[in-house]
Amino acid sequence: MKQLVFLLLLICTTGLVQGRIRHYKWEVKYEYKSPDCMKKLSITINGRSPGPTIIAQQGDTIIVELTNSLGTENLAVHWHGIRQIGTPWSDGTEGITQCPILPGDTFTYRFVVDRPGTYMYHAHYGMQKLAGLYGSIRVSPPDGVSEPFFYDHDRSLILNDWYHKSTYEMAAGLSSIPFVWVGEPQSLLIQGRGWFNCSLLTSPSLEPGVCNATNPECSPYFLTVIPGKTYRLRLTSITSLSALSFQIEGHNMTVVETDGHYVKPFTVKNLFIYSGETYSVLVKADQDPTRNYWMETSVVSRKPTTPPGLAYLNYYPNHPHRQPPTSPPANPIWNDTEPRMNQSLAIKAREDYIHPPPITSDRVIVLLNTQNRVNGRVRWSVNNVSLTLPKTPYLIALKEARGDLHNFFDQNPPPERYNFAAYDIFSNATNHNATTSDAIYRLKFNTTVDIILQNANTMTVNNSETHPWHLHGHDFWVLGYGKGKFDINTDPARYNLVDPIMKNTVPVHPYGWTALRFVADNPGTWAFHCHIDSHFYMGMGVVFEEGIEMVGKLPSQIMGCGITKGFRRL
Repeated sequence: MKQLVFLLLLICTTGLVQGRIRHYKWEVKYEYKSPDCMKKLSITINGRSPGPTIIAQQGDTIIVELTNSLGTENLAVHWHGIRQIGTPWSDGTEGITQCPILPGDTFTYRFVVDRPGTYMYHAHYGMQKLAGLYGSIRVSPPDGVSEPFFYDHDRSLILNDWYHKSTYEMAAGLSSIPFVWVGEPQSLLIQGRGWFNCSLLTSPSLEPGVCNATNPECSPYFLTVIPGKTYRLRLTSITSLSALSFQIEGHNMTVVETDGHYVKPFTVKNLFIYSGETYSVLVKADQDPTRNYWMETSVVSRKPTTPPGLAYLNYYPNHPHRQPPTSPPANPIWNDTEPRMNQSLAIKAREDYIHPPPITSDRVIVLLNTQNRVNGRVRWSVNNVSLTLPKTPYLIALKEARGDLHNFFDQNPPPERYNFAAYDIFSNATNHNATTSDAIYRLKFNTTVDIILQNANTMTVNNSETHPWHLHGHDFWVLGYGKGKFDINTDPARYNLVDPIMKNTVPVHPYGWTALRFVADNPGTWAFHCHIDSHFYMGMGVVFEEGIEMVGKLPSQIMGCGITKGFRRL
């Protein structure tokens, strides 16, 4: 009976849209690249970083045969924004839905892109995303189905930050006593290209040519447009740390889609975008066609030491490398939270595309984000618990465990609240009682869950950071944002239950809160975490389980680590 219920759920969700099979063969390996003129070992897919763009239609099946040629590193790839309905083992989260792909092995991901929109993929093992393993996913509606806005051409742009240190060095610093922070990135990249000032390098040990400003790999990216045409720009942020602003000199941008959902259109000069978010904006090439224009991205929410990332909007037939005659536009004030909060509040579901949320929820979980020390090491925690992942992935342990689950992960439920009355979110955090745990939240299938994300002060005086939180396996309704401490007795009355946008990634602003609602209707185990790599690496995340008994037979490919060494089937 439960399998029948899930089959009906799958049919209703996908709308019986049957598409084509799109088959990819990817080899992942290290290669020297110079995306910002500084040569560095980068992780590439078939020699490319960013990797190939997956272009598909709703209902298509994506098959990716992924060969790990990294030599000495494990691997996992997450298909960010794809809900993996019926295929939770393809979510690509090491320790949660699969064992990592071992060096030399080939792993096959297979999943359906069940709705149109703008998505991404990236590494989800350790901090490998920082090394260049990422790319775009673009899903269009099926033939005969039109979208609620017009454009002549469709283009994708990935925004990213870039470090010169290796992921090993950064991860070691985060785990060390004394703590060594990763610092601010050296560059901002637009579609994999940026620029670093080689004259800033002072190390005499560097070989000549390691930093080469004339390297064509770091020549500015250009996007060619035809005067008078309208362009859909699919903007994706895969930053490791930075919150960004994006603007195009002299051009307005009309926001029409985010994370696969149509937005009630609104126009901006600067679009604020956080790690893990995607937006579609419409841009008309209606300016002076005799010149090119700057496209610029800059850091917000953190005091920037990283220079802006620059690219060219190239008006055909001007030469694509012809520099604009003006200076790049001024950047937004980095610590002005008001316009960023206003943009968050402006994002609402488009009329005729509103999916009303349930009026009430069955469960409310309040998650306080704090910076802590655990056994002398700096960690990020949620309700004073810092997440650690088990040796045996949760999905396999819950579905195929033979014996007591206590052998696999902590069975004590993690805390669902913090002490509202006693905790001062504006004070310097001490939190000496923080702990680590691999416990998870067990959700009753098909129930409605509210999540309140509460931001607070870090261990640095007068400092609260922006945290973009990403939920795997689901979209959620964004019910509201607020400043200061969430009041569980009064703030729910201000929720937007009329036209809330649905997303899979959302920011929590400094000293503020964000309220989400989702239905636990996708059997599996799903990560919910801060999308800043170093923060998740340091424990800022939780795991949800729902309907595990409805998950189908697990493929043997996802096994091979922890206790699952004994489960692997040929």
